[in-house]
Amino acid sequence: MITNPTPQRALRGHMPQRPTPRAATTGAHHAQLAGRLTPRDRWLARMLHEHKVFTTQQFVEMAFPTTRAANHRLLDLFKWRVVDRFQPFVTSGTAPMHYVLDIAGAVALAYEDGLDPKKLGYRHEDAVGIAHSLRLAHTVGVNGFFSTLVALSQRPGARGRLTAWWSELRCGRHFGDMARPDAYGRWREDGHEIEFFLEFDFGTEDLGTLASKLSGYEKLATTTGITTPVLVWLPTNRRETTARRALTDALSQLDRPTRVPVATSAADVAGVAGENNPAVARWLPISGPAARRPGRLRLVELALLWPHTDTAQTNQPSTQPSTSTTSRQAPAELAAPAPLPPRPPTTRFRR
Repeated sequence: MITNPTPQRALRGHMPQRPTPRAATTGAHHAQLAGRLTPRDRWLARMLHEHKVFTTQQFVEMAFPTTRAANHRLLDLFKWRVVDRFQPFVTSGTAPMHYVLDIAGAVALAYEDGLDPKKLGYRHEDAVGIAHSLRLAHTVGVNGFFSTLVALSQRPGARGRLTAWWSELRCGRHFGDMARPDAYGRWREDGHEIEFFLEFDFGTEDLGTLASKLSGYEKLATTTGITTPVLVWLPTNRRETTARRALTDALSQLDRPTRVPVATSAADVAGVAGENNPAVARWLPISGPAARRPGRLRLVELALLWPHTDTAQTNQPSTQPSTSTTSRQAPAELAAPAPLPPRPPTTRFRR
């Protein structure tokens, strides 16, 4: 006997689409790409290699004037095997298109940096495999955090600018024996600059595990001599309240808690303009003078709260890998991409 049948609406999949013809990844095709790929195309490919996956909307935020322009260009890049794409399954509605790096894009990046493509460590199966990964939503969420900062940096009259963005994998190669943040970023605004590690919480990780990571950040700060704030992004205000208690307890057990400045924010913070905009007044420090007064701080105001972390004022070097971890880097590692796309040409219209 069949009980509790699945509703019909949950069985609806995507309408079958006609297959789009794609180029073969031959030497001749790679040669033709040299005259087709724009600086923006190469930047998109480099971002995919660094950060693994982006949605159409995230690409629109970062590099295109409209969704239509993005779809047209991404379709070309898909046909040319520069990018590949997939749509995750959802029980209702339609998931956005997700893009990953494809073979031709990886080859172009390798030769652009003077590297042997075979030693780059790229495998198409691994790139597309994120479609089945349980960390897909987490990775897209982290990238959405930074794609918003990229978009803010390019607005007319923008006061702030994202000056650095490292992926979890790059952070792991540099700091993995001490700390493994979800990302590293650096934000400059009004003559101040703050670099930070991001812990992006999706509500699935035990808060004790999250809080235990602070000891690794203390070890990293002690080893490098550089104090880098840790920003914790949480899904709800309720979880933020609970997480702050766990983080406060963990900080109290550190030998040098001032080495690990921590601030939290939640996606549903009430009364915040710009909703999920990470740069607005939404950050609540765990300790220090600001923690004892009401109100949340803008991202750049954290640099004023912790002056020893303001890289623009102290002229201290940005966070660098320790000697013990540098030796383990892959010999064919690509350079980290610039967080902002190249400026479009002014003499020729290109969609």
